[in-house]
Amino acid sequence: MTTGTVLVMAKAPVAGEVKTRLGATIGDAPSAVLAHAALLDTLAVCEAVFPPGRRVVALAGSIDRSVGPAALRQALTGWDVIGQEGPTLGHRLAAAHRTVHDTHGGPVVQVGMDTPHLTPDHLGHVIATAGTGRPVLGRALDGGWWVLATTSPGDVVGLHLVPMSRPDTWTCTRAAIEAAVGSVLPTCELGDVDTAADAQLVAAQAPDTRFARAWYQLDTTLESRTP
Repeated sequence: MTTGTVLVMAKAPVAGEVKTRLGATIGDAPSAVLAHAALLDTLAVCEAVFPPGRRVVALAGSIDRSVGPAALRQALTGWDVIGQEGPTLGHRLAAAHRTVHDTHGGPVVQVGMDTPHLTPDHLGHVIATAGTGRPVLGRALDGGWWVLATTSPGDVVGLHLVPMSRPDTWTCTRAAIEAAVGSVLPTCELGDVDTAADAQLVAAQAPDTRFARAWYQLDTTLESRTP
């Protein structure tokens, strides 16, 4: 059975440029450490499901300036790395989906780097659902979405118009896809990591991940700083 192609949309974990909302509460450097761990976890889970030649990372930012550049480069071995193109996140998402459909084939299962509790079972369900020939959109707990599986480039025709990082982003994305191709199928909801409370919850849900180890180490450090 064809599994399709995984597309990970990611930012290089550079302090002050990634997870800035989280960084506002715990600091830019710790936030970048967590982003680095989350990205490595995400890549590892995707590798467990998608074979070589079916793995793409659309990466923004500089690996050289990131946390753990050597480890990140090693983790990207076996992945095809492309850039992100467009003035807004919606443009960049749509462009990446179209590129991967053209170069690798679909369905294209796109995730971000802030769901380190992602599992092979989550991805397997998305793949099976997309196998019906219809796009799949997984809602995030904050009203955004954590996965978009497209079955053709036409699925993302209106994606560049969708406002991102808002409580209605999932609703608007679903409406845009339905306007383009008629229907979109759901999958399970997952939380992502935007706040310290999110980080604590995700670490508890996936205690064996790099992210959880990084969080508990940072959490101890942060507690020691509290007056």
